[in-house]
Amino acid sequence: MVVLHACLGVGHLIPMVELAKLLLRRGLAVVIAVPTPPASTADFFSSSAPVVDRMAAANPSISFHHLPPPEYPDPDPDAFLQMLDTMRLTVPPLLSFLRSLPSVAALVLDLFCVDALYAATAAGVPAYFYYTSSAGDLAAFLHLPHHFATTEGSLKDMGKTPLRFPGVPPIPASDMPLTVRDRADRTCATRLGHYGRIPEARGILINSYEWLEARSVRALREGACIPDRPTPPVYCIGPLMAKGEEAANGERHACLSWRDAQPERSVVFLCFGSLGAVSVKQLKEIARGLENSGHRFLWVVRSPPQDPAKFFLPRPEPDLGMLLPEGFMERTRDMGMVVTSWAPQVEVLRHAATGAFVTHCGWNSVLEAASAGVPMLCWPQYAEQRMNKVLLVDGVQLGMVMDGYDEELVKAEEVEKKVRLVMEFEEGKKLRDRLTMAKEMAAKALADGGSSSLAFTEFLKDLNFGNTTKEKALKTNIEQCKRSSTKDEH
Repeated sequence: MVVLHACLGVGHLIPMVELAKLLLRRGLAVVIAVPTPPASTADFFSSSAPVVDRMAAANPSISFHHLPPPEYPDPDPDAFLQMLDTMRLTVPPLLSFLRSLPSVAALVLDLFCVDALYAATAAGVPAYFYYTSSAGDLAAFLHLPHHFATTEGSLKDMGKTPLRFPGVPPIPASDMPLTVRDRADRTCATRLGHYGRIPEARGILINSYEWLEARSVRALREGACIPDRPTPPVYCIGPLMAKGEEAANGERHACLSWRDAQPERSVVFLCFGSLGAVSVKQLKEIARGLENSGHRFLWVVRSPPQDPAKFFLPRPEPDLGMLLPEGFMERTRDMGMVVTSWAPQVEVLRHAATGAFVTHCGWNSVLEAASAGVPMLCWPQYAEQRMNKVLLVDGVQLGMVMDGYDEELVKAEEVEKKVRLVMEFEEGKKLRDRLTMAKEMAAKALADGGSSSLAFTEFLKDLNFGNTTKEKALKTNIEQCKRSSTKDEH
């Protein structure tokens, strides 16, 4: 049996479920251990709990084990630290669960579950990490402790100064995640400690494919990212993606029927992920830009969070009449469609009518777009999305950036300009040609004999080797105990 330990976040749970499916197809039993948040932190995790229930219902062959809630009497006011603390406090029940199982071949951990390395060691189980974002992000993060150890000051004081990490294009300091910009902050210290412990794992699975990130993968495998100790084996096994889902009532979503009537590659799709949202002022700028571009669009609109720091909390259905410019819906009824809160993104990206994708650069969305051959207009919002933007625009050249994403507002003129650029001009054609190659190489990587398929086979061989070694050690210990017992009798 393989135990997968996930944190509660939609972008982390989905690829973990896809990994579980892959393990099942290879004949291994799988259980996903998910934390139950303490009552004091329920708000932070409330948007994830229904997702776990839906995934469990949709995947009856996968066992989901809910770890009991830990005690957390005085939660940190910072939501991100609440999540990290909860994962750390979940380690004892995880260890108890591992010890209750008759045989565990491996414990596969999400990056936010670094503290669970202790549970793996205590239970005598080999631990692997499953990194659900890009290999480029991982290369930078693994090098970050070395960067902080050999430099002074914080990233927050460096503005757009380019940071140079092995295997990735220069990343402006302002494009690094907020959680690592201030070295005096507890969050930064915690994350650096996590990155420093990743080499303790037996191996690292990455949800990417080698053609897409050849430079980053090479730097990881050559040990360039961790200068002072060996790097565990790296297995690029992606792109692992959900197959897509229809509307809750089982019927085909109305937006797909609408797209059926649109010309090929004529529609711009705008969606900012499961948690992403922009301000009311920004919504109006997007609307003006889309209208002025003259291009067809499908736009997923969500209600802006009342508190931008609590974007993870559930929000009410958006009131389009209040959020969008007066008369916008009527003026654009023949050229666009606005849907509220959710659209079947995988199906939309694979639809022949889709010509471009305005995205927050979450890695699941990037893989879905690359696998569908759809050019990206990059509008990152939080976490490592700005780093992904750098990789997409300056590295693999699969997208263009929406200028102003790091300022107060992306102007309507910028939205219009970039939509027209990717849909009408030579720059857009070059992107489409590059994405056609990305799509072909994604399919090739997953096919029998492809790089990702072979990498997963190597991972399974490592599992079997570890189990064989463990069994030999156990037999040796038993024989030693028998010999000691015989000597004592004499």
